[in-house]
Amino acid sequence: MERFNPPELGRPSGFSHAVAAEGRVVFLAGQTALDAGNKIVGEGVVEQFERALGNLLTSLRAAGGEPADLCSVTIYLVDMDDYKAHAREIGQVWKRLVGKEYPAMAGIGVSRLWDVEALVEVQGFAVLSR
Repeated sequence: MERFNPPELGRPSGFSHAVAAEGRVVFLAGQTALDAGNKIVGEGVVEQFERALGNLLTSLRAAGGEPADLCSVTIYLVDMDDYKAHAREIGQVWKRLVGKEYPAMAGIGVSRLWDVEALVEVQGFAVLSR
């Protein structure tokens, strides 16, 4: 996997501008903070982000991948200001679960998610080189 962050676009923080990879593509469905009983867990955006990202990584591992295989991640947010206010904590969750490398990413504000209690949904795709 190769990341491209051209200086003309400015230094990215928490994402890469472009990612290239060769291998088997795994598309990962959007994940919220659902537990095994299909209930949203976590009071705030940080807790829900951690659960949603963990659920995404569980799906990725089931397909034979690992966090380093993520090429693109989209985060859907019910409250963009709340997410930005907790960006440092969310970044710590990312580093603990995924590492210091970032895929191409987007954050999109939405009015609500499928489960009305959900504050965040994480979707992505990965490329497995093995």
